[in-house]
Amino acid sequence: MRAEELRSHRWYGTDSLRSFSHRARTRQLGIAAEEHLGKPVVGILNTWSQLNPCHTHLRERAEDVRRGVWQAGGYPVELPVMAVGETFQKPTAMLYRNLLAMETEEVLRSYPVDAAVLMGGCDKTTPALVMGAISADLPVVFVPCGPMLPGDWRGQRLGSGSDMWRYWAERRAGKLGDEQWAEIEEGIARSPGHCMTMGTASTMTSVAEVLGLTLPGAASIPAVLSAHTRMAAASGRLAVDLAWHGPRPSQVLDERAYHDAVTAVLALGGSTNAVIHLIAMARRSGVHLTLDDFDAASRRVPVLADVRPGGAFLMEDFHRAGGVPALLHRIADLLHLDRPTVYGRVHGHGLATREPYDDTVIRRRDDPVSPEGGLAVLRGNLAPVGAVIKHVAAEPRLLRHTGPAVVFEGHQDLLRRIDEVDVTPDSVLVLRGAGPRGGPGMPEHGMLPIPERLLKQGVRDMVRISDARMSGTSYGACVLHVAPESHVGGPLALVRDGDPITLDVEARRLTLEVPDEELDRRRRSWTPPPPRYTRGYGALHEAHILQADEGCDLDFMRGSGGAPEPDVD
Repeated sequence: MRAEELRSHRWYGTDSLRSFSHRARTRQLGIAAEEHLGKPVVGILNTWSQLNPCHTHLRERAEDVRRGVWQAGGYPVELPVMAVGETFQKPTAMLYRNLLAMETEEVLRSYPVDAAVLMGGCDKTTPALVMGAISADLPVVFVPCGPMLPGDWRGQRLGSGSDMWRYWAERRAGKLGDEQWAEIEEGIARSPGHCMTMGTASTMTSVAEVLGLTLPGAASIPAVLSAHTRMAAASGRLAVDLAWHGPRPSQVLDERAYHDAVTAVLALGGSTNAVIHLIAMARRSGVHLTLDDFDAASRRVPVLADVRPGGAFLMEDFHRAGGVPALLHRIADLLHLDRPTVYGRVHGHGLATREPYDDTVIRRRDDPVSPEGGLAVLRGNLAPVGAVIKHVAAEPRLLRHTGPAVVFEGHQDLLRRIDEVDVTPDSVLVLRGAGPRGGPGMPEHGMLPIPERLLKQGVRDMVRISDARMSGTSYGACVLHVAPESHVGGPLALVRDGDPITLDVEARRLTLEVPDEELDRRRRSWTPPPPRYTRGYGALHEAHILQADEGCDLDFMRGSGGAPEPDVD
């Protein structure tokens, strides 16, 4: 490509009044003509925020990316975009995933950008940035923010999220005092970076790597290591090459890429949230990924990454064992090794030499964490179009279970009554009103708390069913993403206290043991709840959000293209 063919040339290179204005305003920025004219403009989309602790180091990493862009002869411009952070953002960051995806697409399209570096990592930022980049279809490379260091408490290594849930249960059971709880608060999250368990953040940055959107090995580098700084600078250099030569996302993200990503998620024992995000990303690429693709892969792909919450180790251990390339080495026969990537090599390049350094962290195929993938897709009269369970993180005794329903009408009702209702270890806890519309935004309420009385008796897992999501760091026999959700009249809206519910993971069934005639009677008497929002983005979301089995994208945002390039002159 010649400089005159760069997209940014339309802003800077013509003899017009508008180009004069663009050049003059660039001088206003303190940039001389020789610093940017005829060079690729690389946008650095940064999700840094002081209320996103996972990304607190991304200001520094943006400077490292800038360094790489300058080194390769490009002109870097930092473009801040919405910081979607699960830690503080309410009612849930998932409500705003699609808003960040829209912003990413429009920022890339509306500014003089030839290629971009996407900087994220906290749960929803990775799929949101990638979804927007797919729809804009400009060359991009993703820079994962990296996992934080392992937590520490009295000589024990703590995993963010997973150990929070575990010790909170112990505290409610009366086995952990205030002083100990305060010490855990000080030690569980002790550096920049996203959760260092195989939660949604680690799962989705690994997905970005498997899709071929990062440099090899990038996803597992701990945020504070010097290797992370070097990776950021190398990504800046790569972005300049992408501006000249491509490829664009549409040339990388085909059906093979998404099926490899599904395979990797299952081998990682990854987050259930990956199901929703990958379906949304794939459909932006025109690939019809479905729940059945996940379930079919789960039956043939073993869990090999022994990482919490489904395993024993943390992401720093996974990185030292070889990271994503080492995991892919173990499942290479299940992958499409000849597909393209953004770094100019085919997906399988070099995998033959990336054997794991530690077989206890990345297991051999003949010694898996689980002989089949960690996710199962359930269907039945309670989930006609599907629900998911991370059964590798549940107590095996509950994977085939029938019990009476105890129903909660939303999260606040759950919190008010969970320790008051008549519940036994055999009960099935049901939460509704927590789906994509009802939540709103499908919050991470799916790991319903176990009543305090049962915790004190030693109960640590129960069957729990909801139209919510749960954190990828969570665990337990939690059936999630029940679709259609209760808020739109799905069968979950018809469940009553005492109704028998059967979960059978092996048969992939979720059944409400109530006669069809009775369910029809209940359905006729059901009335839709009022809208949650009457204005703004919330109203837009409620009117257009798709169900979990379709990726929870906005119905008018599926696919790429369809939006004209801006008229610069």
